[in-house]
Amino acid sequence: MRPRLVIASAFMLFLELALIRWTGSNIVHLSYFTNFVLLGSFLGIGLGFLRVGRTSAQPYYSPVVLAGLVLIVLFFPVTVNRETEGVLYFTSLSTSGPPAWAILPVVFAAAALVLMGPAELVGRCFPELPRLEAYRYDLIGSLTGIAMFSLLSFASAPPVAWGLITACAYGALLQPRSLTRYVALVAVPSLVIVGALAMETFTAGALWSPYYKVTSKRFDFSGVPIMDISVNGIPHQQAIPAVNRLQWERQYALPYERAAVTGLDDVLIVGAGSGTDVAIALSKGAKHVDAVEIDPKLRELGGTYHPDQPYSDPRVTTHVTDGRAFLEGTGKKYDLILFALPDSLTLVSGASSLRLESYLFTQEAMRAARDHLKPGGAFSMYNYYREQWLVDRLASTAQAAFGHKPCVDEVGSGQQAVITAGVTADAQRCVQAWAGAKADTPPPAIDDRPFLYLHGRDIPSIYLIALGLILLVSVVAVRAVAGPFRRMRPYADLFLLGVSFLLLETKNVTGFALLFGTTWVVNAIVFAGVLLAVLAAVEVTRRFRTPPLRVMYAILLGGLVLAALVPNSWLLGLPLPLRAVCAVVVAFLPIFAANVVFAKRFAETADATVAFGANLLGAILGGCLEYLSLISGYESLLVVAALLYLGAFVLLPRTARAL
Repeated sequence: MRPRLVIASAFMLFLELALIRWTGSNIVHLSYFTNFVLLGSFLGIGLGFLRVGRTSAQPYYSPVVLAGLVLIVLFFPVTVNRETEGVLYFTSLSTSGPPAWAILPVVFAAAALVLMGPAELVGRCFPELPRLEAYRYDLIGSLTGIAMFSLLSFASAPPVAWGLITACAYGALLQPRSLTRYVALVAVPSLVIVGALAMETFTAGALWSPYYKVTSKRFDFSGVPIMDISVNGIPHQQAIPAVNRLQWERQYALPYERAAVTGLDDVLIVGAGSGTDVAIALSKGAKHVDAVEIDPKLRELGGTYHPDQPYSDPRVTTHVTDGRAFLEGTGKKYDLILFALPDSLTLVSGASSLRLESYLFTQEAMRAARDHLKPGGAFSMYNYYREQWLVDRLASTAQAAFGHKPCVDEVGSGQQAVITAGVTADAQRCVQAWAGAKADTPPPAIDDRPFLYLHGRDIPSIYLIALGLILLVSVVAVRAVAGPFRRMRPYADLFLLGVSFLLLETKNVTGFALLFGTTWVVNAIVFAGVLLAVLAAVEVTRRFRTPPLRVMYAILLGGLVLAALVPNSWLLGLPLPLRAVCAVVVAFLPIFAANVVFAKRFAETADATVAFGANLLGAILGGCLEYLSLISGYESLLVVAALLYLGAFVLLPRTARAL
């Protein structure tokens, strides 16, 4: 039973991560609703636990639904119209394929049904073991699932590898009580999944980075060699010889004209991509370039196919990491720092609205750039901003960071703009003074609320509608699968523990992304660290006598107060090793205390699967409440979590208060 529980739990988490990753690569709407699949997965996992004891049938529906989802996504992908250019946010560009209102409900429902199967298999193991022992092996399995997916990401394994693991897991976990049904409902769907993903892998010519499905096309245009690169179906960048790029688009030359530097001994390029910006810097006389690119496959394509071969130049040092993390971690100073079109077009997994580049465009990030400039140095950024308010917002952010107005050059179409700020006003050469931000320009983005593309301080209606429907569907599904809600009424406190824990996890994911970078490695380490903290709490509760629940709740609230009092700005000022130690203590103390509370309460529940299901369903509401950060910032999630934990304490049954 124990090995089966570990395998089923590992498969459940692996399948959840693979679904989030793969659907987001083929349906561009999910680049802006990353936790849409996550919430569907939570619903399915909760429903799977609630189904335990209500049926003895094997969950053959899971591979059948997954095969259907794979075919639908591959035959009806949602991609951006490749003849348009610009920054994509809230799917503002035209797309091909099903509209969001048609495909998103399908993906949400399918994710719930697919994950409900493995969750049911996990849940059936719980009644066979003591409560905390079952939870312990569930956590070990979850850690194994994260490790498997992380290793595949490190190896840049294509989806067919994920499909093979999924097929093997279905084959091992679903028992063949009827050979005919097993072949029809398990073997055939598994072959469809593997075959469809193999066809995608070997015909699309895609490279799978930890962030994207990367496709490229090389061709000649009037004798000029060009490589077009798309990520997740979105036109992303081009590898073009520097001389041609400078001739065709004015923005690439402007940073060097506006910066009043006497020499380019050291240049930093954030968002180096396939290498064109690096090639331009070299052509302008840079003696050394630090090229920072977060995606290893974009760097690999540039190193292999860029016509100028900039990454082979001895003057170039490549850093595959997050741009903000590089700035916070280096002591080097530069004559020129460039943010070269760093628009990732994807979100950090597990966080509601944090994009890979969000922390690059805050007021604090631009101050960090200023602090890394030599005397007389300059900072510049350029992109296709599409909206005048966005240009003005970034310019006003630079003004706040540098203490004077920057140069703002608007060129070409699509609100193409270059914003340049010298370390002092004398270190920049503007053709004309920037007129300043208009009255309706949003204030600069800050680290606590790094949502550059949100014009107002609100939750966009597209999110509100989607979240409202998710909650409605969840309520109906729970009632249909689990029966009357009174079954879960005794575990209302566990439901609130699930809500607040999801908020706490989101706060930690975003906090660690700021402190150590938005890379997939940091993200994986944080999720694994959360599970390890939970496992440690379970082991302590199993092996030692822990304080009463009222004391543990006090420790938990104290940990939340400590987390609220320690600002990220202070942590960023610490040396990296000390920063890591302090961040871990501050972040994981409340997580540990919260899970000692959960473990003590869960160990005494009358119905383990219903109690665990209620806790998991609470995570759905927590995932919806994440979006409060769009209004009040990520720090406010600690306040909301604290109120929810107080509510959980109030709802504790009288018999549990003495635990």
